[in-house]
Formats: sequence, structure tokens, C-alpha cells
Amino acid sequence: MAVVTFQVIEGIDKGRTFRELNTPLTIGREEGNSLRLNDERVSRFHAKVQFDNGEVILTDLESTNGTRVNGNVIQIRRLRPGDRVGVGRSLLVFGSEQEINARHITLSGLSTPAAGEKLSNVEATVFAQTLAAQFDHDIDFALDPRDHISLTAGSLFLGSRPLPPLPQKLSPSQAARLAELLDFLHRHLTLATENISADEEGALITLRYADWQRVMALQMILARYVRAVAEPDALDE
Repeated sequence: MAVVTFQVIEGIDKGRTFRELNTPLTIGREEGNSLRLNDERVSRFHAKVQFDNGEVILTDLESTNGTRVNGNVIQIRRLRPGDRVGVGRSLLVFGSEQEINARHITLSGLSTPAAGEKLSNVEATVFAQTLAAQFDHDIDFALDPRDHISLTAGSLFLGSRPLPPLPQKLSPSQAARLAELLDFLHRHLTLATENISADEEGALITLRYADWQRVMALQMILARYVRAVAEPDALDE
């Protein structure tokens, strides 16, 4: 059973440290939470922390005011030492001082892979023989923003057209990784398109060259991800 530590740096419980809590655990303001906060903006049972596949996973439990990691609102996210978790008016730092220092050393490049070590030596989290079998319908159709996005029988539809299905029965660790990837792409696409300008009729839009390069970079990243899912050993080529 994995244990975790949280240090409260903002809020009414500021200065408290919850050391070596057994997982799984919940964060909230009610009795029964392993990590109980005296914060009226924290839900009764606000978030859950669990250990899965060697990683610590934080999941929001449909809280009233949401859960944030490093300032970003999340539904599910992996936690790494030093990450800041915001719930209500409280701010918690994940990890003990020793764990945070160890991560700092790693990020400083003092514990990096040996020269020439291939990324393929790292165990992949998603394996697939081919992507073709994942899509049982034609996905090459125009995206019309006027179409309604709906959920039917567990599948997303744009108007009457089914969208590519999400993988089912993911472990918490896999779900967190997928959520991080989609959030990364969404955030950078938003940043790349926030400076779009339109002509007087609104029929022609203009994107700065630097922003267009951001869009192109995202396209290349997506292409690499698609190939890595279908052919994990091809990522380092």
C-alpha cells in the first residue's frame, strides 16, 4: 500500500502537514476523509487520491468548486512531487521535502537517461497493432460547429455522425495520462488561435505566422502520437 504526504501552504489549515497517508484516500471537509480540511469551500468529499500502476492519481469527486493542479482545473491527473493541488481556498503541495528535492534533482538533469539510450526502452502504456480497427466508420467528414455534440450509448456524436470512440475500461493511471494528453493539445490549440483576426465581413480570418507554426507543431506532435500508438517501437525513428 502506497503512502502519500501533503503540505498545506494556503488556507485555514496553512502550516499543517499530512504525512504518510495510506492510499486510497479522500480529501474533504467532513469526518471520514483521511485528509480533512477546515475550509467551507471544500466539498464534503472533494477529491480522491489513489495509487495505480506505480503512479499517484488525483480525481475530482464532482466537487462544487472544482479541483486544480498547478493552477489548472482537472478531473483526473497524475501527481508528481512538488505539484500544487488547489481545493476551495486551500493550496496543498504534494510530496514530502525529500520527494520534492529528489524530483528537483531529476529535473535539473542530474539523473537523466544515458547518452544514446532509446525511448523504446521505456515501457509503453498503450499498445495497438493497428489504428484501422479502432474506427468502424468513416471519420473523413467536415466538422460543422453548428452541429450538436451528443452522447448516445457511451459514444460521442457530432450531429448524426459518430466521432472516434474513446478507449473503454481504462485504469486510473491510463485515464489520467489520456486526460493530460488531450488537455495539453486543447490548451496549446487555444493559445495558437486566440489572436485570430477577421475581415469586415467575417468571411476571411488571418492568423499570425508564429501562431500558424504552433498549429503545425501540434499537427506534427499528433502525427507522432498516432504512429507511436500503432507502432510503439517507431517513436525514436
